[in-house]
Amino acid sequence: MTTIGPDFVSFQVRDREASARFYQELVGLNRLPDPNPHASAFSAGNGAFAVRDPLPGTDLDALGQLGAGVGVWFHNDDAAGVHARLAEQGVPIEQEPFEGPFGLTFAFRDPDGYVVTIHSKA
Repeated sequence: MTTIGPDFVSFQVRDREASARFYQELVGLNRLPDPNPHASAFSAGNGAFAVRDPLPGTDLDALGQLGAGVGVWFHNDDAAGVHARLAEQGVPIEQEPFEGPFGLTFAFRDPDGYVVTIHSKA
């Protein structure tokens, strides 16, 4: 028996609709119809990504830096364009663009503080 994946990643967020708009409009993810009243999902290559309401009993403000120690990367052939769009909107850039083994790569902080990386090489 072999486990493969991850095939689904989700972030618990403070304002699901605001986060969904951020990932759709600024990051450029393809938003899927919302079959779950507690989550907004996006197609993300071979897997899926979602922003969701916090699980019962979860206080995001009491957790410190959300996602610390976890790396979530998305591919976009136009990483430079995504960087420009995010920077223009005042999104905090955690790592400026650089050329590396995954092509042009940079990292930003989303509205809830999760650090996300974008790279250009498939």
